[in-house]
Amino acid sequence: MTLTLTRAGRRAAHGAPPARWRGKKVQGWLYAAPTAVIVGVLFVVPLVLVVWMSLNRWPLLGPARFNAPDNYARIADNPLFLDAVLFTLKYTAITTVLLSSVALGLALLVQERRPGVGFFRTAFFLPGAVGFAAAALLFYGMLNNDFGPIDPMLRALGITHEPVKWIGTPNMALFSTIALVLWRFAGFNMLILLTGLQAIPVEVYEAARSDGAGRWQIFTRITLPLLRPTLALMLILSVTGSLLAFDQFFIFTNGGPDNSTVSMVMVAYRDAFFRFDLGGAAALSVVLLVGLVGLNTLMMRRLR
Repeated sequence: MTLTLTRAGRRAAHGAPPARWRGKKVQGWLYAAPTAVIVGVLFVVPLVLVVWMSLNRWPLLGPARFNAPDNYARIADNPLFLDAVLFTLKYTAITTVLLSSVALGLALLVQERRPGVGFFRTAFFLPGAVGFAAAALLFYGMLNNDFGPIDPMLRALGITHEPVKWIGTPNMALFSTIALVLWRFAGFNMLILLTGLQAIPVEVYEAARSDGAGRWQIFTRITLPLLRPTLALMLILSVTGSLLAFDQFFIFTNGGPDNSTVSMVMVAYRDAFFRFDLGGAAALSVVLLVGLVGLNTLMMRRLR
């Protein structure tokens, strides 16, 4: 009798789960179903469609025709591709370094609670609430040589004596675009870093000060090491956003002057809607996606 009960207990322990556990499992699937449907419809299905388009000659009008791997082979023949890759990497490197430095400086500035710090936190974050397209149009209006207010102010202060070509030369167009991105995203990245800074225990700083550590030692040996996961998140977001840059160049500079600010996404856009080559644009998008995933994987392993 005892042996029978023991075997029954083992079957109950290793056999089918109780009904309440099965119910919780079903309940969990039901909770996850809406998100899974949204991700499937808005991400998985378009991704599969883009990969399939990249394997076909897919004109804007007319039937598609399978031509793999011609679309990928023709990427190097695109006259803008190599310049766009070099420009995008250059823009990503400069923007990531400057944006990370400015955001970290702002986060350290408003880290401690003192009178008026809430105002500065809000003021630094407010540009992040402006739509990127609206921010690009705002900067375009401010820097316009015909009706923008920046040139008259600089001449009134005696800083310049003639209109500045803010987007008239390649270097100035890049500088102006980076200024736009810093204004738009520095506050958002500051908020991310501020969350990481406030998660560091205060007792760690107090112990370091009691041991005679200075501000630089505290920053380099306590703040930065403990802030590494948050920095990794911010860097991944910054690099991803920079490699996929489109709005600021399409609206603010329109790729000019002389195609000097054409990003990789703009090349894909022009292939699709100017040359009506959706298959070639899809192939370029797949190459960009693979490179982005590989770079983010490398960064995550390096910063882990």
